[in-house]
Amino acid sequence: MARVFVVINLVVGLLLALYLRRETAPQVEPEQRLAGVDANAYAPGVAKPVRAAFVVLVRNSELAGMKRAMRQIEDRFNQKFNYPYVFLNDVDFTPEFMTETAAMTHANVSFGKIPYEHWSYPEWINQTYAHECRQRMHKQGVFYALSESYRHMCRFNSGFFFRHELLQDLDYYWRIEPDVEYSCDIDYDPFLFMQRQGIKYGYTIALHEYPETVPTLWSTVKAHIAAAPEFVRHAAGMRWLSADGGATYNGCHFWSNFEIGALSFFRSPEYLAYFDALDRAGGFFYERWGDAPVHAIAAALMLQKHEVHWFEDIGYYHNPWLNCPQGAAARLRCHCDPAKSAVLHYWASCTREWVELPDANATVPNSASALTSQLPSASASH
Repeated sequence: MARVFVVINLVVGLLLALYLRRETAPQVEPEQRLAGVDANAYAPGVAKPVRAAFVVLVRNSELAGMKRAMRQIEDRFNQKFNYPYVFLNDVDFTPEFMTETAAMTHANVSFGKIPYEHWSYPEWINQTYAHECRQRMHKQGVFYALSESYRHMCRFNSGFFFRHELLQDLDYYWRIEPDVEYSCDIDYDPFLFMQRQGIKYGYTIALHEYPETVPTLWSTVKAHIAAAPEFVRHAAGMRWLSADGGATYNGCHFWSNFEIGALSFFRSPEYLAYFDALDRAGGFFYERWGDAPVHAIAAALMLQKHEVHWFEDIGYYHNPWLNCPQGAAARLRCHCDPAKSAVLHYWASCTREWVELPDANATVPNSASALTSQLPSASASH
């Protein structure tokens, strides 16, 4: 019987790989993605075709892992394109950190400290109750249950990173974290590709969230939709987020340790109002809301399908998940094992489900109320 299940899993995996190879092939060839751009624009220290940078939230203690990640992205991409790095920390960077990271690249590097008000408890949070909540989640075995810094990080990445002074002259960002791996040569400029194609958000892996970390997130989102129906511009995005017509959240989110995005999306009045509603609800501290589901819910409901792009062609690993291109041609520029790609695993089925959404699915803000009127009330979930 065990052999039968193994065979079935292999067949399903093969069929899925063939489907993905057909459906997710880049629509624009790499050489066309750079058409019309002067190669000298990618020289070190020169203004790039797109106002963009790598944005890195990192601690001084993560220097070795940061250097490993930089070596990966430099070898695979940035030694040819020389986009700058912006490093952010809630404390001052050490001279050692700044010297050694700067030595890893020919591109410009900047180091910034996060304002206290962006990495602290807002006045409306009951810190005694927050402590009790952390203890209760710890007893339940929730990952990072006791960590206060993890919660500050998730809140910062959800609503404040794009407000930092070092990002004010940028239009796009590429998030990088320590110890991540890039396994494929990237021979085009993803920033330029996104700008030319009108893409606002890019990801490599989409997963299901741990439900015990976000028990009231969805009810809070629904309350916000009821108060601000213009937030929903993409009706089909609700299918990706909920399997029961919006009653509950299925946990689908883009894994945000890799994301390339247009900062205009996060700076929009609609996103800012959405974040403010979540922030006031207290779930970043009373529960363990992550920036990944916060970003993903907004992207799924605010952006059209074509504005969210799966970078299937970028080989990427963050423990324990891998994105590895499935096409035969990718093996000529990648060293990852396509059979181990997250997209072949149930827990990452959200990746495939986004690709399968219909293309003709736009709704205008004024018609969003037709959708929200069908949603169960916020009090009906959780």
